[in-house]
Amino acid sequence: MSPANEDQGAIPHPRETIALFGHADAEQILLDAYHSGRIPHAWLIGGEPGIGKATLAYRLARFVLAHPNPSTHAVQKAKSLEVAPDHPATRRVAGQAHSDLLVLERTLNDKGKLRQDIAVDDVRRSVSFFGSTAGEGGWRVAIVDSVDELNRSGANALLKVVEEPPPRALLLLVSHAPGRVIPTIRSRCRQLMLRPLAAEEVAKAAATALGDSADTPEINAAAAAADGSVARALMFLEGPALELRQQVLGLLDGLPQLDQRALHGLGDKLSGTEAETLTAFMDTVNAWLSARLANGPQQGHRLDRVAQAWERINQAGRDVEIYNLDRKPLVFTVFGLLAEAARD
Repeated sequence: MSPANEDQGAIPHPRETIALFGHADAEQILLDAYHSGRIPHAWLIGGEPGIGKATLAYRLARFVLAHPNPSTHAVQKAKSLEVAPDHPATRRVAGQAHSDLLVLERTLNDKGKLRQDIAVDDVRRSVSFFGSTAGEGGWRVAIVDSVDELNRSGANALLKVVEEPPPRALLLLVSHAPGRVIPTIRSRCRQLMLRPLAAEEVAKAAATALGDSADTPEINAAAAAADGSVARALMFLEGPALELRQQVLGLLDGLPQLDQRALHGLGDKLSGTEAETLTAFMDTVNAWLSARLANGPQQGHRLDRVAQAWERINQAGRDVEIYNLDRKPLVFTVFGLLAEAARD
């Protein structure tokens, strides 16, 4: 979860999230690797947005920082990566105050706007971070959330650390599209793919984040529509996002035909609304594109066309977010690209 998603009322950031839902197998892989004393220095944790990738990365970081010696009895007997909420490592990670944890994510620029990419200068800090001795004599851990938000210069700067890691260094790279990570980084990482959560798991995770009951109709409805993403379910619970999603899905079902009147209505709805509404629009579109890539015809030219549409659509969305542009033209741009991608 990037800073763009962080300020959402009572919804906790992954660094503050103790519970993990639905990824027991992935957690066991990480725990077994640490138990062995030969844990790979770099992990690429991939999967759909909002399913718990960053939560798992922070969970491993806390465990390693709390238990720097993998051969101790406490580590060998551990059944999960959970660290007690009152443990010093938990409190310091949540407070962004642990000297042995570096987090690389998009930050605000001088104008208070979220940067389009993770700043290259921030990535370069990882070289000096890993080049110094751990403040507490244990591990140095870096979380990149997400590696998809590195530009070419940032990726090359990170590659220097991935290629030549010092001892007791651990890099956790979160990615929504691991196949698009540059091969030189991807090939040097142990890949760990997370699956979308079941609706019941989404409901439990969303309820825990909100301090509510998983049995409420609102939470269950949001979980059912979230396609396995906790972040998406929480977004649906934060306003008109669920209704907007249904409107977007209706237009997507009609592709490659375009209902110009409906597009105007959608553009009017997006204009002047909160940032979360734009996020809901882009998230629904990206989920549709992801499904096309995963389940659609596998001919090379069709896949290439969808991938190109994905890139152009997300660039257009980032431009609207960064430069505070009118959102109505974005709707027509996005659906024009989608219609082209959907044609045989």
